[in-house]
Amino acid sequence: MITDIVIVVAVALLIGVYVSWRAGRIDRLHARVEMARAALDVTLLRRSSVALELATSGLLDPATSLLLAAAVHGTRGGATDGAGRPRDLAESDLTRALRAAFSQPDFRSSLNGKEGADELLGEVEATAHQVFLARKFYNDMVAVTRDARRRPLARVLRLSGNAQAPEFFEMDDSLIADKASASLGR
Repeated sequence: MITDIVIVVAVALLIGVYVSWRAGRIDRLHARVEMARAALDVTLLRRSSVALELATSGLLDPATSLLLAAAVHGTRGGATDGAGRPRDLAESDLTRALRAAFSQPDFRSSLNGKEGADELLGEVEATAHQVFLARKFYNDMVAVTRDARRRPLARVLRLSGNAQAPEFFEMDDSLIADKASASLGR
C-alpha cells in the first residue's frame, strides 16, 4: 500500500518536473527568438546606415543615389515602412536597390581611384552578408520555437502561455542576383 503511494507520488513528481522543464524550454526559446530578432534589427539598421552612406558619398550617379536613399528611407519605419507596408518588403526593396547599384555595367571600374570607394563597397558587402547570417539564425530559432510549441504536450497544457508564436522574417537578402533568376529576367 505505501509502496503504491510512493510510486504514484514519484511518477506525479517526474511528470511535474518534465512538464516544468518543457515549459521552461519554450520560455527560453522565446527569449532566444527575441534576442535573435534584436540582433537582426541591429544588423538591418547597420546595413541601411551603410547604404545611406553609399548613397550620399558621391560615388554613385544621382539617379542611383536617389533610388538608394529612397529605399533606405523606406526601411526606417520599424515594423512597417513609411507607406504602411511590412518591413520585410521594405528591406527587400533596399536589397534590390543595392543590387541595382552593384550590377550597373562597369560599376567597380568606374570607382577605381576614388578615395574611400573600396572600403565603403567592402563595408556594404560585409553588412549584406551579416544580414543574411542574422536572418538565417533568426529564422532557425523561429522554426525550433514553433516546433516546440506544436508538440502535443505543449499544445494540450498550453505551455507557451499567452505568448504569440514567432513569425519568420522573409526578405530578399542576396546582394548578387542568382544566375538562375537573372537568366529568367527577374
